[in-house]
Amino acid sequence: MPEVIFNGPEGRLEGRYQPGARVDSPLALVLHPHPAFGGTMNNRIVFSLYQLFAKRGFAVMRFNFRGVGRSQGEYDRGEGELSDAASALDWLQATYPNASHCWVAGYSFGAWIGMQLLMRRPEIFSFISVSAPAKDYDFTFLAPCPSSGLFVHGADDTAVPIDSVRKLTAKLQQQRDIVIDLDGVAGANHYWNTPAHLEAMLGEVGAYVDRRMPTPMAEVAE
Repeated sequence: MPEVIFNGPEGRLEGRYQPGARVDSPLALVLHPHPAFGGTMNNRIVFSLYQLFAKRGFAVMRFNFRGVGRSQGEYDRGEGELSDAASALDWLQATYPNASHCWVAGYSFGAWIGMQLLMRRPEIFSFISVSAPAKDYDFTFLAPCPSSGLFVHGADDTAVPIDSVRKLTAKLQQQRDIVIDLDGVAGANHYWNTPAHLEAMLGEVGAYVDRRMPTPMAEVAE
């Protein structure tokens, strides 16, 4: 799990990177929750998603947004953080120029940033949005959503009720040739506090990744 320092728009950014299993391994970028509320790349949801992709042979990165940990700069209400995510994806793509596919995954605030990155980078094949903050943030920029993907949400999330995500996904599901899945995990809240709920969420994500990838994950990992 090598530490990496790469250049961002406002200075150096700190990340962790797992090399891929092959020279053409798919890429995955995992984005952390809100910096102003303690979100870092070491968040357990972010770390768990990072491990999920790494075990499947992806070249995967998680990193600290500006002003978090050793990353330079200051919190910028999402605009700067989106630029940070674009820089992280640039680094991954430069390191793996022959990558077969590219994914973005985010948790809470990171899911919002990830969906904006999706709109700016047509090479992103698919997305994973965990606990997307559809009640508190504007997702109308997804018009249309350019890629199929998965939303996973706690059915008992009181911070962001799942109905707000249902409304969002219902709009996105109306698009031709785009398939948006929503998996609600019974009993889970916004923070996936129990091991059982975390395991259930990761099970949904892992099954989705395995289903979407053209090359079977067992072959990628060998």
